[in-house]
Amino acid sequence: MKAIVLTQPGAPENLQLQEVDKPRPERNEVLVRVHAVSVNPVDTKTREGKALYAQLKEAPPVIIGWDISGVVESVGEEVTYFKEGDEVFGMVNFPGQGRAYAEYVAAPETHLTHKPANVPHHEAAAATLAALTAWQVLVHQAEIKAGQRVLIHAAAGGVGHFAVQIASYFKATVIGTASAENHAFIRNLGADEQIDYHKYSVEDVVMDADIVFDSLGEENMRRSLATLREGGKIISILGGAKEGVQALAKERNIEAKNYMVHSSGQDQEQLAGLMRQGHLVPHVSHVYAFADMAKAHRQVETRKTRGKVVVNVI
Repeated sequence: MKAIVLTQPGAPENLQLQEVDKPRPERNEVLVRVHAVSVNPVDTKTREGKALYAQLKEAPPVIIGWDISGVVESVGEEVTYFKEGDEVFGMVNFPGQGRAYAEYVAAPETHLTHKPANVPHHEAAAATLAALTAWQVLVHQAEIKAGQRVLIHAAAGGVGHFAVQIASYFKATVIGTASAENHAFIRNLGADEQIDYHKYSVEDVVMDADIVFDSLGEENMRRSLATLREGGKIISILGGAKEGVQALAKERNIEAKNYMVHSSGQDQEQLAGLMRQGHLVPHVSHVYAFADMAKAHRQVETRKTRGKVVVNVI
């Protein structure tokens, strides 16, 4: 089969289309014929030799990627939820050996769910790692409730645009930071208030948030503490809750913590349900051919992408 192999850590050009062995599913796995994959910042960092590269290089060839949408070709003998021909999507083996940049991927049954019939493969692939991150942070970590005020940083980005929609679905008041040209976009997603981070410091305009969703890091966490009510929660997906930040948060009875997304077919099914009902709509701003994976990585590295970047395998 064809796969995008990282020949050595470094530039996007090190992602090369090669022939590799087709995987064989284990007893609890399904073999998926991949139609589309999503590209995330963790992919580009891993390509550079950071993030999960050390783990991936232990099982060469190094094949990056975790987000897939496709069709089940075969199933392991212990698989009961899927059958040959099912359309499925999900985030595979994260953090670990996802090996998603390939024509075929072997994935645990528990990491996937059925793709909504009303959602094409390229959109389904987009609603995996980023959407799961938003869901797990807001629902499991922050325990979002109706009526709460939720501040979402980088609201027009991959994770952010899903977080806005999920928070809106739970009937929270959503405050999103974004550049001015993205204000209409996040407003349409459900952001009740929009803050232009080029013009305003968020701590000067928000002082009563119940939840802050950080995707920018430690300095942003420090500034965002001032936006929270006493007893609020601030959760970082970039490791921003360093010891000093946690100490400052504790002084105001604020919970500050880091979170890393994990594969979950159950959570993916919750997202699929919202997608079937039209409550969660992936925004795919760039679609590339499989052979153009390097271009997809360069787009993600601009850090200016609205929504998601997807690569069609078929």
